[in-house]
Amino acid sequence: MTEVVLYTRDMCGFCARAKRLLEEKGVEYTEYNASDDPTYKTEMIKKANGGRTFPQIFIGSEHIGGCDDLYALERRGQLDALLAAGV
Repeated sequence: MTEVVLYTRDMCGFCARAKRLLEEKGVEYTEYNASDDPTYKTEMIKKANGGRTFPQIFIGSEHIGGCDDLYALERRGQLDALLAAGV
């Protein structure tokens, strides 16, 4: 399965929703919580080409975007293939 990375922060409902979807699918992910370490926010913004909202989600080398973008992939039936593709 492809590496999945989430940049999150505490008390973020969208972060919780994104993690819940991935956990329901049995997907392991690496979480970088900017509430624990503020340098993660700077790293996230750079990696996400300026994206400042939480969460920012990456599957393999592809920047997915936020929680709504992750759920949109799921609704279109594209998320499982992306997770399995090893992008």
